[in-house]
Amino acid sequence: MSAELFIDWVSLASLVLLALALLLSLARIIIGPTLSDRVLALDLLTVVAMGFIGAIAVRTGLTLYLDIAIALALLGFLATVALARYILLRAQRGENA
Repeated sequence: MSAELFIDWVSLASLVLLALALLLSLARIIIGPTLSDRVLALDLLTVVAMGFIGAIAVRTGLTLYLDIAIALALLGFLATVALARYILLRAQRGENA
């Protein structure tokens, strides 16, 4: 087995597992009983999507995908901070968090 074939199989397996993780985190966003669970699942979705993009970058050999993953990381961080602030303000007003 050559190294190229090994990388091909491993990247395919990682894409399948990451797709499963994406579906499970999406299910947690839809189901997730509290808003905090949904925010955490959204953060997980962002991290898994970055891994998915990274696996695609390894599989195709294009480094452009890594720039996309960095932009997604920044966007996910800002979304998590904004939603955490929203939860904090909501808790201070006495609403259900």
